[in-house]
Amino acid sequence: MGIMRWLQKIKEEKDILTGDALKHKVFSSSNKFPSAKIAKEEFKRSMAKLFKVNLWTHLPGITATFQLYGPQGEKKYTTHKPNIDDYVRIDFPGPFPENWVKITDFNQLEALVEFTVKPSQDPTATDVDKEKTAHFFKDISSSTFRIEIKNKTLYAYQIGLNEMINNKGEEAGDRKMINTLLAETGRVGFQQFQWKLLTDYLVHKIEI
Repeated sequence: MGIMRWLQKIKEEKDILTGDALKHKVFSSSNKFPSAKIAKEEFKRSMAKLFKVNLWTHLPGITATFQLYGPQGEKKYTTHKPNIDDYVRIDFPGPFPENWVKITDFNQLEALVEFTVKPSQDPTATDVDKEKTAHFFKDISSSTFRIEIKNKTLYAYQIGLNEMINNKGEEAGDRKMINTLLAETGRVGFQQFQWKLLTDYLVHKIEI
């Protein structure tokens, strides 16, 4: 039985590396406050943090750089709220290519706010490069950034669904090898470090 599980694990890792398997990951943080009234005030502050995407750049430690762009590839500033069809450019530390995501969904309710992004083309690229997904995951992948409040507790989530390495065909362009490296090193440690920092920040366990 142990050998069969080991062989299955090897097959799963092989499928992931060759871009033939999906993964789902969730990172989360919570913070409980003395009263529901205080929690509601902190939820408002959390929304401001969620919307100011550019400020995520200043999370402590060695982290990625985030820049919000409009639908036509124009830079947007910290005062701008992210909207559907906006883009976010994510630059990881080191000599790696830019990674782009597009905001595809946005929900704002009384006790929950979230937006979802998917890997996308670079909106500032030439016509030729606009056919390629400028991200290490395929465009079927998604990442949702969510905050919600339940009574006295504030929660934050980064929910990654259908994560599949973008290392095949025209979608990957000339990034096949670097996308595999980025995806695997991200899964091993950097992704967890980055998103856990963000969720801690969104529930006010850390500040910038």
